[in-house]
Amino acid sequence: MRAAGKGRFRHPPDPVAEKFGRSVHFDRRLARHDLEGSRAHAAVLVKAGILSRKEAAAIRKGLDRIEKEIAQGKFRWKESLEDVHMNIEAALTARVPAGAKLHTGRSRNDQVATDLRLWLRETIQGDLAGMTALQKALVGVGQKYREVILPGYTHLQRGQPVLLAHHWLAYVEMLERDKGRLKDAARRAEVLPLGAGALAGSTLKLDRNVARKLLRFRELSANSMDAVSDRDFLVEYLAAVALGGVHLSRLAEDLILFSSAEFAFLKFGEAFTTGSSLMPQKRNPDMAELVRGKSGRLTGHLVSLLTVLKGLPLTYNRDLQEDKEAVFDAADTWRNSLEVMARAIASIEVDAGACLYAASAPELLATDVAEALVREGLPFRKAHQAVGAAVRKAEEKGTRIDRLEEKDWEGISERQWMAVSGVLQAHSPAARLRKALQNRQAVVGAPSPSLVEGELRRWAKVLR
Repeated sequence: MRAAGKGRFRHPPDPVAEKFGRSVHFDRRLARHDLEGSRAHAAVLVKAGILSRKEAAAIRKGLDRIEKEIAQGKFRWKESLEDVHMNIEAALTARVPAGAKLHTGRSRNDQVATDLRLWLRETIQGDLAGMTALQKALVGVGQKYREVILPGYTHLQRGQPVLLAHHWLAYVEMLERDKGRLKDAARRAEVLPLGAGALAGSTLKLDRNVARKLLRFRELSANSMDAVSDRDFLVEYLAAVALGGVHLSRLAEDLILFSSAEFAFLKFGEAFTTGSSLMPQKRNPDMAELVRGKSGRLTGHLVSLLTVLKGLPLTYNRDLQEDKEAVFDAADTWRNSLEVMARAIASIEVDAGACLYAASAPELLATDVAEALVREGLPFRKAHQAVGAAVRKAEEKGTRIDRLEEKDWEGISERQWMAVSGVLQAHSPAARLRKALQNRQAVVGAPSPSLVEGELRRWAKVLR
């Protein structure tokens, strides 16, 4: 920010250039964090003898008043003052004479770097709460429909039977990894740049630990040049939410497919669907589709910031102004996607009959049959070949694998045929599937009813 006839410049900036450089319309979002950093810096200046305690008290009072006005929507933002920092400084100086001293030993470079770290710390805490809410929703529908069996898919082809709750719990695991990445990003953001100045610190004896303790940072930046130009912590955040967005997109895709007439496994609550402007019968899964679509924005913001950073020389460059809109929009998109997805999932109604019908095809137990043959001494590759040949024969005869006779199975003994019958013959498809799933209880992580029930209880406890 500059004015004609003051300081280094004789002439005002070109109006187009001035408008092009403004950031107050988006960086005012950092106001509360900027005020918090200013209070801490005032304490540093008191210890350095730059401010008296009386002056510092007046400054704190002025900052508190500004914060209240901002919260109430009464603060007058001036676009001519370019950014959040200059707006707050100008308002403070107009009200408190000592406010003109507050910027001593500080640059907007270390100031904004501090603001962003404070903002990120708070944002991640909110994100973690939103992710936990989504995990709870997934566990909730898992508990509600704990006995529902449906096909598990590879290549979008039916593979083996699984419990629907096991399917939901896969996404709970993904979200937990996402939470870990966000916590890592928050931990590396716990380095305070305030006191680095524009790029080379200050000749004044500023005790940076005073601000560090007040702002609750773990450590101080060790290199002033790195401190003002580092945006790695924002890249890490964007990388974490971009991958989280990919996970939400995959979840949305499953839900969109499962709610289609071709699958008919579930329905969203009406509040999370829309109709068609032309076709009266439609019930579209728009919220899930929007979550799937918005994941692209999250990936785009990560690439955008990486591209901004890739060619910057040390230290601060105005290019870094481009970090905020990308990060702010990503944070909003991520949080909104979490919230709507949690509520949409809680609204789901599952058609257990449709799921069972899809899982009842005996071919889904082909792997179980092969493993039964292995238990009877047949090498797995030969067992795989024998079952594959039986499936082909069933197709040729226009029947199902469980309706083949012993003579249709090539290269297996009578005892091995009994093993095949033990897997495929049951009083009902449901009984056959339950038995198949129960047989998986010896393998950790498998979808047996007892293991899945244990996981549901474990996650319910963890998420409390």
